[in-house]
Amino acid sequence: MVKEMRSGLNPFSPPKHNNVIIKFAVSFLLGCLAFHLLISDSFRFSSVVETPVPADEETGTEALVASLPTEVPVSNDFAANESQASRPGKCDLFVGDWMPDPSGPFYTNQSCLAIERHQNCMKNGRPDSGYLHWRWSPRGCSLPRFNPKTFLRLMRNKSWAFIGDSISRNHVQSLLCILSRVERAVEVYHDEEYRSRIWRYPSHNFTLSVIWTPFLVKADIFEDMNGVSSSEIQLHLDKLDKKWTDQYRNLDYAIIAGGKWFLKTAIYHENNEATGCHNCPGKNLVELGFGYAYRKAMHLVFNFITNPGHKAVAFFRTTTPEHFENGEWFSGGTCNRKVPFKEGEINMTEVDTIMHDIELEEFKKATALGSEKGVILKLLDTTQLSLLRPDGHPGPFRQFQPFAEDKNAKVQNDCLHWCLPGPIDSWNDLVMEMIVNDGIYQ
Repeated sequence: MVKEMRSGLNPFSPPKHNNVIIKFAVSFLLGCLAFHLLISDSFRFSSVVETPVPADEETGTEALVASLPTEVPVSNDFAANESQASRPGKCDLFVGDWMPDPSGPFYTNQSCLAIERHQNCMKNGRPDSGYLHWRWSPRGCSLPRFNPKTFLRLMRNKSWAFIGDSISRNHVQSLLCILSRVERAVEVYHDEEYRSRIWRYPSHNFTLSVIWTPFLVKADIFEDMNGVSSSEIQLHLDKLDKKWTDQYRNLDYAIIAGGKWFLKTAIYHENNEATGCHNCPGKNLVELGFGYAYRKAMHLVFNFITNPGHKAVAFFRTTTPEHFENGEWFSGGTCNRKVPFKEGEINMTEVDTIMHDIELEEFKKATALGSEKGVILKLLDTTQLSLLRPDGHPGPFRQFQPFAEDKNAKVQNDCLHWCLPGPIDSWNDLVMEMIVNDGIYQ
């Protein structure tokens, strides 16, 4: 009897027991099919939650925040941020296109507390959200998304400073927001106007700072926080601003940038004498123009950072174009576009071209000098890729709910700084790639 029971489970049993085998096989196959369908549906549901489609252009802030991923996967693997170049040799990270990105940004105005109110476009009531769903894509290579865990691991026991004007502050806030997915920074210093600040990441012994020095050279500025001047700026073109040079020797990394402050009315000084000016009629001074001062400043800056006594890996970020239309910031200019430009649809202004050309020329001279002295100098050329993003500025939403009382209200627009989150987040993708692949990109 025992022998008969065993033979009934034997696939080589006599034909009279085949009905038992068939029933078992059919039951097994049906069970596998049901399990496969269950798992397949589960994966499809998961992908909908974690990879949302772009929010509708007219979607409000609340719907936008709800549509963004609640968690962004962060890899522990260093290889996750290695270059995915499709061909050997160098790839120009700064030549490419803005491509649709359904996954959206790393953070929102609710998940990051470091966003300055003038760049907090979602909180201020900007109604569209399409500008959040684009990502810079270089041609010829794949740009990995910023990996905050890897970045903080690389920055353990190191210090990093952003040196420049309010665009540098805009940039550091983007980095603070991205890193907050792993660790929130602790502020340990700020100046009276919160323009220069220092943060610490205790778990990594990493120091991050922004040093406000809009000219990089010594400047006597007579202007309040609203941009109202009581006198001309006195610019010393042969002296660097000690606010940043005194700290530079202790830095491991720095991102340095000039900016639009050179377009302001200023008196130029060299060897303790007024030698000329920019836009100063009636002063009995030679009109030298902003280009003269900008080249002098860039030359002085690059001579300093290529000093062999400095250990910092220095990134120089190029000028940021503005997108005012139908006027300037003080004369009713606006920026109401909702999508990026494509290459060829817009050209740089004469002012931006002059500044960018000076930067590239002085940088080229500095790299030759730096290589002889063993100084690492990298070009973060964000000008052209930023030119293609007229949709990424606060515009009228630099203020909280500017049209709450009057939908036709005339309000000042900001078409220079960037919304957070926004296009400026891609700058950090570029920085990350240039760190991980040291020496490949210049």
